[in-house]
Amino acid sequence: MVAGVAQALGLLAAVLRADGISEIAVEEPGSLGTRQHLRHGGLVTPPVPVDGDGIRVDALRSPAVLVTPAHQFPTGVVLGGERRRELMRWDGLIVEDDYDAEHRYDRPPVPALRAMLPERVVYAGSISKLLAPALRIGWMLVPARYQRDLVDAKRYADLGNAVLPQLVLGYLMASGELERHLRFLRRRHRQRRDAMIAALSRHLPDARVHGAAAGLHLMITFDARLSDVDLAVAVLAEGVKVQPLSWHRQLPGEPGLVLGYGARSPGEIEEGVRIIAEVRRSAP
Repeated sequence: MVAGVAQALGLLAAVLRADGISEIAVEEPGSLGTRQHLRHGGLVTPPVPVDGDGIRVDALRSPAVLVTPAHQFPTGVVLGGERRRELMRWDGLIVEDDYDAEHRYDRPPVPALRAMLPERVVYAGSISKLLAPALRIGWMLVPARYQRDLVDAKRYADLGNAVLPQLVLGYLMASGELERHLRFLRRRHRQRRDAMIAALSRHLPDARVHGAAAGLHLMITFDARLSDVDLAVAVLAEGVKVQPLSWHRQLPGEPGLVLGYGARSPGEIEEGVRIIAEVRRSAP
C-alpha cells in the first residue's frame, strides 16, 4: 500500500536506480506530473510516440517503460490487442499505471497487463478518482525481485499508510458499497461527458475530440496554429481552468487542450466551453 501512484513512482525510481536502471521510457504525449515524479526520482524519461493503438512498442529503446494501457493520458487511447501482444513480447520492465480503468462508458473493461506478466510488470493504481484524492490510498504489485527493496523504501519513507482509511476502503469493497458507488459515478460522468461533447460541437466545431469512451477528461486538438499555453492562460483569466496539451509533450506536436468534466455540472461545462470558444475567437 502506498500514498497514491505519485508515491509509488517515487519509491520505484529509487529502487530502479539502485538496480542500475537510469531511464524509463514514457508515452508521448504523456502525463507531465508523472514525468516530473520520475525525474525527481533521478530517472531520465525518453518519449515514445503514441498512436491510435497506443504506445509504439517498436520505438522502445529503454530498459523500462511506463504505460497507461486502460486509458492513455491524455489521448484516451486504449492499448490495442496486437500492440498489447507486442509489448508482452518486449523484454524490458513494464510499469503499468491503471489510470482511469474504472471510468469507462462505451467499451468493456480490458485486462491488466499484470495479470498476464506478473514477473515483468509493476502494477500501480489508486482510489483518487474513485473516492477522493485526499485519502491518499494507492497500491503497487511488483515482481518478486523488487518486492523486498520496495517494502524497505516504503518503510524508510513513512513507516506505512494510515490503517483506518484502509479499513474503511476494505469495508466498502466487501459490502458492495464501492461497486454501487462506481455505478452511480459512471452514470453521472457519462452525462457530464455527453454534455461536454455537445457543448464542443456547438461552440468549437473545428476542434477534434479524443478519448471520449472512458475517463474523466477529453482531449481536443486544433488544426490552426496557436499557442495552447497562451489560450489556457487567457481562459483561466476568465475563470475556466484547462491544461494546454503542450504541457504533456516532450516533442513538437499539434496544439490542444485537456478538459476535465468530472467535477462540473452539465450547465457549468456548457458555460466553460462557451468561454473557451469566446476567448479563442478574440485571440490575436
